[in-house]
Amino acid sequence: MLEALLPFILTSFAMELTPGPNMGYLTVLSLDRGRKAGLAAAAGVALGLLILGLAAGFGLGTIISETRWLYEALRWGGVAYLVWLAWDCYRESRRPLDVSDTERNLSGYFGRGLLTNLLNPKAAVFYIAVMPNFVVVDQPTAPQALILTLTYVGVSTIVHLGIVLLASTLQPLLASDRTRRVAGIVFAVLLVFIAIWLAITTHRVW
Repeated sequence: MLEALLPFILTSFAMELTPGPNMGYLTVLSLDRGRKAGLAAAAGVALGLLILGLAAGFGLGTIISETRWLYEALRWGGVAYLVWLAWDCYRESRRPLDVSDTERNLSGYFGRGLLTNLLNPKAAVFYIAVMPNFVVVDQPTAPQALILTLTYVGVSTIVHLGIVLLASTLQPLLASDRTRRVAGIVFAVLLVFIAIWLAITTHRVW
């Protein structure tokens, strides 16, 4: 098991450094709403990854992968949610930036991060198609799956925290109302493009 852990960590880093819904949403949110909102969402993403990993360990991932309507529901649910986040980002950019309002809504950002990840086929596919390759056949599967899941959650959280901290350092540059309105359009378009990218890259021929 230990000999497979380092390659798995490297694979996890490579996976998380590729563009995806989590990276896009955390970047946009941290740029627009700052560090606390980004950290709250990153915590939600981490919980979502943990739930998906545990679900895959109990066989739910295989069921989703082999059931067309379940997979397509997850896929298009994620796409639709990203489009809704794009609209929400545009709408929020039209409102004055209120730090106290952001801090009161940290649970909301946590929930959005959680839902973004639960509807993320990219993460589900990783658990279904990639992680089993690192499970040692002649050893108990459940403990290995748990260790690998926790490792992936840890790696992804490190990457996501880095994204939040880096993006949030630029947030003061977007403090003026005019700049925020322009940035809101840019961020909304970016999220729509991520939604389109997600729809294309997760398409499967059944």
